[in-house]
Amino acid sequence: MGRLNYHHLYYFWTVAREGTVARACAVLHLTQPTVSGHLRAVERALGARLFTRSGRTLALTAAGREAFRLADEIFSLGRELEGLVRDGRPSRVLIGVADTMPKEVAYRLIEPALALPGSPRVVCQNGPPDELVARVAVNALDVVLADGPAPSAGRVRAFSHLLGECGLSFMAAPGLAARYAPGFPGSLDGAPFLFPAEGTVVRRSLDQWLAGRGVRPVVRGDFSDPGLLKVFGQAGAGVFAVRAAVEAETERQYGVRLVGRADEIRERFYAISAERRLTHPAVVAITATARRGLFAPPPGAAKTDG
Repeated sequence: MGRLNYHHLYYFWTVAREGTVARACAVLHLTQPTVSGHLRAVERALGARLFTRSGRTLALTAAGREAFRLADEIFSLGRELEGLVRDGRPSRVLIGVADTMPKEVAYRLIEPALALPGSPRVVCQNGPPDELVARVAVNALDVVLADGPAPSAGRVRAFSHLLGECGLSFMAAPGLAARYAPGFPGSLDGAPFLFPAEGTVVRRSLDQWLAGRGVRPVVRGDFSDPGLLKVFGQAGAGVFAVRAAVEAETERQYGVRLVGRADEIRERFYAISAERRLTHPAVVAITATARRGLFAPPPGAAKTDG
């Protein structure tokens, strides 16, 4: 890599992004022979063909696709460095969102970052919590938002910052809600129910809470995707539980109604970082707003666990 000229790499990145040498020349204000020469220089430096011709356009080879991905990261970091030095703040924030997190909660948590001065670019990556925590530990992510803390065991060094907690709200399509709300939670015995996937934090909480009340609903489905679960609930396939923090949004977005609340089930949410003290302005805004208001009880949230 000592032979790689980063000006040449930039020209390669521009050609790959534009799709043709001609369009790249217009963007770079250079002649076609000049740009073509830079491309050959990059290929010699990397020791691999980066393009093949496909009609009138250029197609990236496997090596070219990998080179483009890494070049995109390099120049994105360069823009971030410019913004940090010029404005004193990073121009983007890399956020991992655990795939067990409800998308409504994730949006409400991330929303404050979008309103910061300078409008930093938010880059969200979704995935299993353990994989995301491994990435934040090596600074490939600025923060991970999850519904559980980082593992306490293992070689991954990460810190869990509690954002807040809330109970669970049981929702259903209007017809089912009218049927099962009276006598809640005993009314759920034998009721059709949509569960989150086994092994998740919220599933364990639900199983324990229902078992403790001798309530055995009929399992109509298990879902690893919280959004898909809500779509089935919207269609009337069964009662389902959501975090109370997004009860109002769920009711409004899916047209469902409240069946009852279980405030003693405390679902916790965390910002997981590689540092003990949070410093990224966007991450600080996320944590401050979450602790200040997101996890306040929903309006009229008197305990309805009978």
